[in-house]
Amino acid sequence: MLQGNAQNTEVKGKLFIIGGGSRPASMVDRIVKESGIDKSGYGIVLPMSSSIPDSSAYYATNQFYKQGVKNVYGLQFVKDEKLTASKLDSIRNAKLIYISGGDQNRFMDIVGGTDIEKAIHEAYKNGSLIAGTSAGAAVMSKMMITGSELKHPEYASTFRNIESENIEIKTGLGMISNVIIDQHFVKRSRYNRLLSAVIEHPDFAGIGIDESTAILVTGNTMEVVGDSQVIVFKNPEQSKNTFNDKLGAQGIILNIYLPGETFTID
Repeated sequence: MLQGNAQNTEVKGKLFIIGGGSRPASMVDRIVKESGIDKSGYGIVLPMSSSIPDSSAYYATNQFYKQGVKNVYGLQFVKDEKLTASKLDSIRNAKLIYISGGDQNRFMDIVGGTDIEKAIHEAYKNGSLIAGTSAGAAVMSKMMITGSELKHPEYASTFRNIESENIEIKTGLGMISNVIIDQHFVKRSRYNRLLSAVIEHPDFAGIGIDESTAILVTGNTMEVVGDSQVIVFKNPEQSKNTFNDKLGAQGIILNIYLPGETFTID
C-alpha cells in the first residue's frame, strides 16, 4: 500500500518519479498536464539536492519554458534557515513541486523534519503533483537509498556485490511508504543494490526506474511513462540466507514493465 493513497483516501495528489537522465518533451508535457499548470496555478522547483542549486533550478525550469510553460519558478532553501510563511505557502499552494537531481542526502539534510517537508505533504494531500528526478526520485520513498556502501566507502555507481549490512538506508520524504526507489537503473546496472535492499528489507518492494523513464503514481496504481523500463523486485517469502557476508534468497519475483503499462504494489 502507499502512504496517503490506498491507506488514506483523503490524499488527492499524484507522484511523478523519474529515474534520471534526460526528460523527453512528451514526459515534460505529461507533468504539465497531470499537474494542471497549463490551465491555472504554478509550479516550483526545489533544487536543494544540487551543490549548485541556482544552476539546477535554471535547467529544471528551462525544460518547462521550452514547452511554452512559463509559470514554473525556482524556490531554494538552506539548512536551518528561518522559514517564512510566504515561502512555505509557496510550497503548499503550488500545483507542481519538482525536486531536481543531485545528492538525496543533501536534500534531506535541509528538508527532513522541517516545515518544508510538512508543506510538501500538505500540497500532495490537497491535490498537487509531486515530481522528482534522480536524487529527487530517491527522496520519494520513506526507505531512501543513499548511494553509499557501508563496507566499501569509495563510491561506485553500482554495487559490486550482494552482501549483508552493506546498503545504506536513510529516511526520505515518505511520499510513498512501502517501496524502495532506485534510479538510473538499467543504464547503471543497479540490480545488486536493489536486490540487497529487498533481501534485507523484505517488507518493501524495490522499484528500479531507468533513465528518461518515470512512474506516475495515482492511488495505488503506477503507470510507466517515458522511453525505457521499470524493474520491480519483491521478496514475498521474506527469504534471506547468508554465507559469510554474501546474501542469498529464494523466490524473489522480478517484473519488467514497459512504457504505457501499469502495476500495483500490494
